[in-house]
Amino acid sequence: MKLKAQIMDEISVERAIVRIAHQIIEKNHGVDDLCIIGIKTRGIPLASRLVTAIQSIEGVQVEMGKLDISLYRDDISNMSDDPVLNSTDIPFSIVNKNVILVDDVIFTGRTVRAAMDAIMALGRPATIQLAALIDRGHRELPIRTDYVGKNIPTSKAEVVSVHLKEYDGDTSVRLYEKVLN
Repeated sequence: MKLKAQIMDEISVERAIVRIAHQIIEKNHGVDDLCIIGIKTRGIPLASRLVTAIQSIEGVQVEMGKLDISLYRDDISNMSDDPVLNSTDIPFSIVNKNVILVDDVIFTGRTVRAAMDAIMALGRPATIQLAALIDRGHRELPIRTDYVGKNIPTSKAEVVSVHLKEYDGDTSVRLYEKVLN
């Protein structure tokens, strides 16, 4: 793949997270009955950063969980005969809570659909809302983000890569072009 552009640096990613935190608080009229659930892999550190931002704004620790959607994906047979199961860790009830699902990039909407199926298997929340650092378009399902760090119109020949210190050693968002040989 060929690097086309760096879309966000560490400072702009952190600004987006703080902005999203404010929007979540405003839309939900505070943080009562609110929980944040990160979709593995990069949704988890983003969810953690959102929890930290909300705590610094509201002075309240919001519950956070980690969601593995492996068994809920509609393309599971295309991925592997034996899917690798990472454990879901949601140590609280989601019943009647406002659940904020967090992911790094929303593209076709299939990951979010799988995440909603996984959440509904755990109980019935009051609402499910979606926060994504990047919305790149190209939805295949009628799913939209409630909170987005940045909209990046892309072609299907492009790849948006979110780098986070927790996994990649740096924090940035980069746009790549697929190189055909």
